[in-house]
Amino acid sequence: MTQNTLILEAVSRTFKQGDEDVSVLRDVSLAIKPGEIVALIGQSGAGKSTLLQIAGLLEPPSSGKVFVNGQDTFALSDLEKTALRRHYIGFVYQFHYLLPEFSALENVVIPQLIAGQTEKAATERAEQLLNSLGLSHRFHHRPKKLSGGEQQRVAIARAIANQPKILLADEPTGNLDYQTSNIVFGEMLKIVRETGLSALIATHNPEIAAKMDRVVQVKDGMLIS
Repeated sequence: MTQNTLILEAVSRTFKQGDEDVSVLRDVSLAIKPGEIVALIGQSGAGKSTLLQIAGLLEPPSSGKVFVNGQDTFALSDLEKTALRRHYIGFVYQFHYLLPEFSALENVVIPQLIAGQTEKAATERAEQLLNSLGLSHRFHHRPKKLSGGEQQRVAIARAIANQPKILLADEPTGNLDYQTSNIVFGEMLKIVRETGLSALIATHNPEIAAKMDRVVQVKDGMLIS
C-alpha cells in the first residue's frame, strides 16, 4: 500500500482576538498521495495560508495531527521540524523572497549548501533546474535585473533544489500578470510532474486549479472536496 506523502488529521486552528477565540480551521483532514498535485481554493481570509503554514510545520495546529512522509510531527522539537522541512518540504510564496545580493544561480545553490550538499553538486543541480525553467541565460543576474516571472521561476527552482517530497505553494503566481502567470504556472506544473513531487497549491485562478489532479476548497474553516 502506497504511503501518503502528507496527511492532515482533524486539524483545527484557533487564534485569540482580545477575549475571543477565533476559529480559522475546523477539523480539517486531507491526504495527498505521492506525485499528486492538489489545488487549494477559497476566498481571501478563508484559511488557505494558515493551512499551508500548518502543513509545512511552520505553525502548530491547535488540535489534530500532521504526518509528513509517514512521520507523526506532533512530538518533534523545533530543530527536528526544521530538519524535516529542509529535507522533505519545499515552499513557494506569492512574493519570491530571493536574496537580493546573490545571483539567480547562487539563490538556488545556497539552500543546498545549508542542507550539506557539496558546492559542485549544488551548482550542477541549480544549473539543471534553472535551465529547465528557461533561465540558462540568467544564471548570473541578481533579482533586481530579472522580470517578475523570472524571479518566480528562480523561487520555484530554489524550492525544489533539495529534492523535497512535498511542494507547498501559496498563490505562487498571484503577483504576475495573467499571461505571465499562466506561463510560469505551466512551467512549475511540468517540473513538479517530472520530479514526481506531491504538491498543495493555493490559487484564486480557476483555470490554474483545473489543471491540477484534484481541487479542495476551504470554506468557513472547513475543507470541502
